Amino acid sequence: MSTTGSTAFNMDFTELAEEAWERAGREMRSGYDLRTARRSMNLMTIEWANRGLNMWTIEQGMFTMTPGLNTYALPSDTIDLLDHVIRTGANVASTQADLSITRISVSTYATIPNKLTQGRPIQVWIQRLSGEVNPTDLALNGAITATDTTITLDSVVGLAASGYIRLDTEDIYYTYIDGNSLGGVFRAQNNTTAATHITLTAVYVPQLPAVTVWPTPDSSQTYQFVYFRLRRIQDAGSGIQTQDMNFRFLPCIAAGLAYYIAMKQPELQGRMDMLKAIYDEQFNLAAGEDHEKATLRLVPRMAFIGGGAI
Repeated sequence: MSTTGSTAFNMDFTELAEEAWERAGREMRSGYDLRTARRSMNLMTIEWANRGLNMWTIEQGMFTMTPGLNTYALPSDTIDLLDHVIRTGANVASTQADLSITRISVSTYATIPNKLTQGRPIQVWIQRLSGEVNPTDLALNGAITATDTTITLDSVVGLAASGYIRLDTEDIYYTYIDGNSLGGVFRAQNNTTAATHITLTAVYVPQLPAVTVWPTPDSSQTYQFVYFRLRRIQDAGSGIQTQDMNFRFLPCIAAGLAYYIAMKQPELQGRMDMLKAIYDEQFNLAAGEDHEKATLRLVPRMAFIGGGAI
C-alpha cells in the first residue's frame, strides 16, 4: 500500500464549525448555527492575540522617512511592533547599516523639550491605536488641490493639536493648527493618493496605529524605518475560506470553537468543563510549538541621567 504523498489537509470554516458543533454534542442544523459559530471564531482569535505572540502573524515592513515628518502610519491591522531599526545607506551593500532605535513610552516622549529637533532618529514612541475611522461635524472651508499644504476647515473643535484627518480616501497628517487652518501638512499618508477635494468635504479622523520618532528625520541622508510587526488574525470569512493560521492550530480551533459554542447553549452546559480542559490542552500544545527556537540573545543598553551612565 502506498501513502497519499500529500500534506495539504486543511479545513474551511464550514467544516470547522461542523466539527465544533459535533464535539459540543449537537449537529449543526441551520444557517444561524453557522453564523453564531463564525462570531465565536472571530472572538476566539482576538482572545489568542491577547494570550501572546502568534508566530505566523509576524510580518516585516519598511518605509522611507521624510525630512521634517516625525509620525508615520502603520497598517491598520497592526497589534504591536516586536523590533525596529533605522536603516541608512539603503540598497548599497558597502554602506547599508541597521542602527538601533530605542522604544519609549508616551510619558517619556511627552517630556522631550523640543520635539522638532532634527537628526538621525534614536527613539520611537509606538501609538497602538484601533485603526477605526471616526466621523466629525467638520468640513472643508474651500476646495483644495492635490498639492496644497494648508487646509482650512469650517471649525477645528475636537481635533488634536497634531494628527491625521481623512478627506474622501486621502489620509493627511498635519503638525499644527493656526486658527481654523491645519498647517505643516503632509499629504497622501498611509499609502493613499493626494487628490483634489471640494469645499464642504466631510472630515474624518482615522485612529491609525503609528510610530513617532525623535529626533525628527533630517535631510542629511535617507533614513528607512524597518520593523517587524504583530498583525491581527484574519476574520473567519463566509464559510468557504480556510483559516489564517498554521495547520498545527487546527485541533485547537476545533476544541476552542466547541467550548465557545457550548457556552451559548443551555443544553450543553454539562460538557463545558470537559470542553474547556481539552481546549486549554490543545492551545498549550500548539502555542508551545509555535515559538522562536533561536538562542536567547540579551542586548544591554546604556541610559544617561545627569551626565552619568547607569
